[in-house]
Amino acid sequence: MARTDKQENGQLGEDAALEHLRRHGLALVERNFRCKGGELDLIMRDGANLVFVEVRRRRSRAFGGAAASITPAKQRRMKIAAQVYLLRFPRLPPCRFDVVAIDGDEIEWLKNVMVDDR
Repeated sequence: MARTDKQENGQLGEDAALEHLRRHGLALVERNFRCKGGELDLIMRDGANLVFVEVRRRRSRAFGGAAASITPAKQRRMKIAAQVYLLRFPRLPPCRFDVVAIDGDEIEWLKNVMVDDR
């Protein structure tokens, strides 16, 4: 099945985010984790921490930019996906939620953007 322009754009954004995070020392654990309740774009390892990363890409910061496009509903779906992912661990690792916001050619990495109140 052919990918849409939106899917291609999203893939390019994820590729750029992954490269940015790798340059800053994070290691990829899994990409595009999906479950019934949600999706995680990237799951990375930052030292002992497991990092659930949402990638957002917009052409510009008009209308609030990439980071502002993450709705409370999207945050809930990310949390559900993270909870499902964490079921595979006998002991829960320290974890956090990050956002990589790409506005045009500018990449901004926002760390620990949501509190995981399991």
